[in-house]
Amino acid sequence: MSVDYDALRAGMGAAVPFNGHLGLEITHMDHGTATVLLPDDERTRNHVGSQHAGGLFSAAEAASGGAFVSGFAERLAEIRPLASEAEIKYTKLAQGPIEATATLDGIDGLLTALDVDGKVSFPVAVELSNADGDRVATATVQWHVRKNA
Repeated sequence: MSVDYDALRAGMGAAVPFNGHLGLEITHMDHGTATVLLPDDERTRNHVGSQHAGGLFSAAEAASGGAFVSGFAERLAEIRPLASEAEIKYTKLAQGPIEATATLDGIDGLLTALDVDGKVSFPVAVELSNADGDRVATATVQWHVRKNA
């Protein structure tokens, strides 16, 4: 089965209206990867003029969800996903537009575990970078996926 990643990107934008409040845009999706853009907007800045930590976290979580969705695309109708925990480390002032790029590894093994156990938990790694390509934060979002009852 061929996956239409453009349709997935559009569907995710509609499915998570909160991300629209921040102006987050899923700019790329492929099998197990996704990139989200946090725009440079005065409404997303903090008291020192850099991107707010909450905006950075939201971009990381959205990218992790995109990586998960793109990796599990053929099985979405039969599962219920939830982010169960997350960790973020801010490494540099995040100024300007920020890209959050997420990668989900080991998809085949995760799908096998889902079939065997009816559920699976896994981390999705995210790197956030500024327009110069400098890393401003890293995050890991833990996902828990269960087959529908």
